[in-house]
Amino acid sequence: MVDVQEHYLKQITSFYWENGFSPDPMQLERLAFFANLVAEKNGTVNLISRRDIGSIIENHVFISAYIVRYLPEKISLFLDIGTGGGFPGIPMAIMRPTLRGVLADSTGKKIEAVKDFVDKLKMGNLSAENMRVESPEFIEKYKNSFDLVVSRATVPLIILFRYSLPLLKDKGYIAALKGGSLDDEFQKAMIKYKAYIKKSTTFDLFYKPTNVRNQKGKKLILLEINK
Repeated sequence: MVDVQEHYLKQITSFYWENGFSPDPMQLERLAFFANLVAEKNGTVNLISRRDIGSIIENHVFISAYIVRYLPEKISLFLDIGTGGGFPGIPMAIMRPTLRGVLADSTGKKIEAVKDFVDKLKMGNLSAENMRVESPEFIEKYKNSFDLVVSRATVPLIILFRYSLPLLKDKGYIAALKGGSLDDEFQKAMIKYKAYIKKSTTFDLFYKPTNVRNQKGKKLILLEINK
């Protein structure tokens, strides 16, 4: 029987090597360990779709780690809104250990799982909050704190803006990891929040061997914000 974690390690290593990157082997091992933790916990807590377990590396771990290459070097503290099972925050923090992050989700069982993952991965640079980020308590605790707010397909961009603005520093970034056509969503956000957007960039997240022309429609929207 193939060791599951070893299988995940081979998969994540293959994705990186195929795309011309060679991270530290320890980082790859931690990503594989994290994938194994999520897969095991998913039997009792619905962190990702059960149908997606076979694609956990490509659809969840790799893509969450891959976006780090598009993030500004100067950020130091990020907020992951609607982190679920720790995506994209945990892979981001594995790939860039100098980052500190807060992983927030309103579902208690998910945050308990994330706290366990953070503990087992020995990630002192991360904390987890079982709170709604739009709540007065969360805003009071973290107002004007973050260089970056990141979220993976949790809410429309216009809502992500509303959540993010009180929590970002005067100059910061919003990053949204999404799929499919975003034109309508982006236009609505631009109409309301254009005055805050210094620069917007959309990255097509193509990669070998399974998404060479980004036929899966994976995108990262990065917005530079001036409040």
